[in-house]
Amino acid sequence: MYANTPYAYFNKSIVQPMAEAHQAVAFQFTITPEGIDLQLSYQALHQIYLSGVRSWKKRVSRLRNRVIKGVYPASPSSWLFVVIAILATMYMRSDPSMGLITKIQQHLPLSLSAEEQTMLSVLVFSTLLWLSLILALRFCLKLLLSYHQWMFEQHGRVSNTTKVWVTLLRLLSSRKPLLYSYQTSLPILPVPAIKETLSRYLESVRPLLTDPGYKRMTELANQFESNLGNRLQRYLKLKALWATNYVSDWWEEYIYLRSRGPIMVNSNYYGMDFLYVTPTALQAARAGNTITALLLYRRKVNREELKPSRVPGTVIPLCAAQCERMFNTTRTPGVETDVLQHWQDSEFVAVYHKGRFFRLWVYTAGRLLSPREIEHQIQRILDDPSPPQPGEEKLGALTAGDRVPWSQMRKQYFSSGINKRSLDSIERAAFFVTLDDEEQGMRGEDPAGNLDRYAKSILHGKCYDRWFDKSFSIVIYKNGKSGLNAEHSWADAPTVAHLWEFTLATDAFQLGYSEDGHCKGEVDRSLPLPQRLVWDIPSEVQAQVCSSLAVAQALADDVDCHVFPFRDFGKGRIKKLKISPDAFIQICLQLAYYRDREGFCLTYEASMTRLFREGRTETVRSCSNESCAFVRALEDGEEAEQCRHLFRLASERHQNLYRMAMTGAGIDRHLFCLYVVSKYLGVDSPFLKEVLSDPWRLSTSQTPVQQMELFDLKNYPDFISLGGGFGPVADDGYGVSYIIVGEDMINFHVSSKYSCSETDSHRFGAQISKAFQDVMTLLSADTKTSSSSKGTAQPQPKKLL
Repeated sequence: MYANTPYAYFNKSIVQPMAEAHQAVAFQFTITPEGIDLQLSYQALHQIYLSGVRSWKKRVSRLRNRVIKGVYPASPSSWLFVVIAILATMYMRSDPSMGLITKIQQHLPLSLSAEEQTMLSVLVFSTLLWLSLILALRFCLKLLLSYHQWMFEQHGRVSNTTKVWVTLLRLLSSRKPLLYSYQTSLPILPVPAIKETLSRYLESVRPLLTDPGYKRMTELANQFESNLGNRLQRYLKLKALWATNYVSDWWEEYIYLRSRGPIMVNSNYYGMDFLYVTPTALQAARAGNTITALLLYRRKVNREELKPSRVPGTVIPLCAAQCERMFNTTRTPGVETDVLQHWQDSEFVAVYHKGRFFRLWVYTAGRLLSPREIEHQIQRILDDPSPPQPGEEKLGALTAGDRVPWSQMRKQYFSSGINKRSLDSIERAAFFVTLDDEEQGMRGEDPAGNLDRYAKSILHGKCYDRWFDKSFSIVIYKNGKSGLNAEHSWADAPTVAHLWEFTLATDAFQLGYSEDGHCKGEVDRSLPLPQRLVWDIPSEVQAQVCSSLAVAQALADDVDCHVFPFRDFGKGRIKKLKISPDAFIQICLQLAYYRDREGFCLTYEASMTRLFREGRTETVRSCSNESCAFVRALEDGEEAEQCRHLFRLASERHQNLYRMAMTGAGIDRHLFCLYVVSKYLGVDSPFLKEVLSDPWRLSTSQTPVQQMELFDLKNYPDFISLGGGFGPVADDGYGVSYIIVGEDMINFHVSSKYSCSETDSHRFGAQISKAFQDVMTLLSADTKTSSSSKGTAQPQPKKLL
């Protein structure tokens, strides 16, 4: 129709994508000598109408939620109660406003009758009183959430202050909150006193330094405190008064977004499928349920129907700000710094299969496609025989390599035309899906080796079949196994772990599959085909793709991953000894590292600061004087009783370090921010420079299990999560992630680099297992010691990393 008219390009680039989305073009026109021939498609107009209705429903829902959370912990209906109460007192000829209602009447228009003036003034006063009460309740809630002493009290020895605090907090939290209801009531992260931070720092490095080295570091710290430190601290306190969180924005920018190296392996992390089972062996069916579960989670986030995360076993809420950028988000490269871009909504996902990119619409007529319909669409992609376009197959390698070349290519070749439209389809997608043509999982004659290869596949794949810039990407393998790869700058592991738990549980237990392995539901056969993305990749981009792929491939080939489930015992047996499971694991990791490397190292354990508004993470320096003393005593063959005593001291010390990190009294984020201030001021600090240059040769993190109620391990014991992991932080170090599953299993993910002759992930994994067995044997040998420790056992708040 448009072949020889100026509108040919318009039809191809604008109308057709809409046609594929809505099955028909809304209107078509032809220019003839007689005039313009206009044709309307009522089916397409109906689709557009339904999409508009869905959009307006979302806007109304957002407005409603804004009102509800804006008045929390009160309710919108409480306004009516206040109005009725004021009117009742006025009817009884009593003035609760102490003359304010009369003064309000004096400023109302004289054209109103006396009764109208009275009624309007009562409404104005009641509204002002209601708002004042809300502000007062919010202030009280904020004060209550600022109290953290409960965390440091012993079991069975709760103070009266804490008992009163718990009662008041329960009263103010009695109404069912929305996801973000607590946000404005959360306290602000405090800036620790610089003297206390320096003292804690020196204590943390004492076991790692020789006497002369410790003396030199003490002198550097004292010089810093007396000279530059207090000046930097004043600027930092000024920022804390102005900003919502004095750490988070700088942490996101300088630790993540300004990094110019590859984010694959170095920053991104992964989550794995069930260990023992695969709900279906059909790739398209697994993709259908997984995509549906993720979109159902997004709906809950958008409607704020998710319950706010809390400290386990308490009513204390955690910050939910990281959920805001979970979907429809991508990291776009820049020359000096990357930028996180987020869109309010997206009705499609981006799909990669055998070198081709597709845009898959997941909504039609304003409704979400059923799992069976999404499976049908995915199967269409799997059955599509078309080859990749020139330069398309390995295009994703640009996101896996260095950031500056990707930024330059994006600006020069992807900022206009069909390349921009196709790139927008990926970046604006709800998330990215890879239909992998490999089979993965713990299977075959070498289940342990296959488990390691499974982890490496999710972490980096082929270095070009993932889009590492997306907030997260889903990988569906040929045999139905699944996995997740997440970009790190927008959120930390607990937020993604919560999403992945919901997805796995919804997929297996809520949506389910038919007997033949297909998704449940009906299929609308008239659904449009998934849209192939069109590219025009010039030779310069293809050359850069090859360069980026070489960088990424070298990095991926160097990663040594080892995943193993420890089944000898779990947290159940550890807790019977009145020991924190996390403290037990961390001390065992110190023992394993000492045996592996014949020494100690600076150890990073991720803790969370989400008790505060926009809080992210803090470092627990797990290598303490107490843990080192225990390890040395055990390895030197000292008496068992002495070793047990030292272990309990190390356990209590570790728990205290963790509590301090959670409550804003950590070390590393404070020193990091002081360093950033010094760079803004253009001054150098030898102390800060040395502190921030120390490598973390043992970097650890626990993957939290936050929604155990979603998994029925009693009736379905094989549906055990493998957790997830990350690449090594230091070239000569280890990355260790672990997840405590149920009462009897702990899954470990160990990573290191082949290029370092001193590290070996499998060797270190064996050392971890041996350390677990040796420490448990030591502690179990004297049950009398275990039972006598009941009075000194510390509270053990579960960990959310």
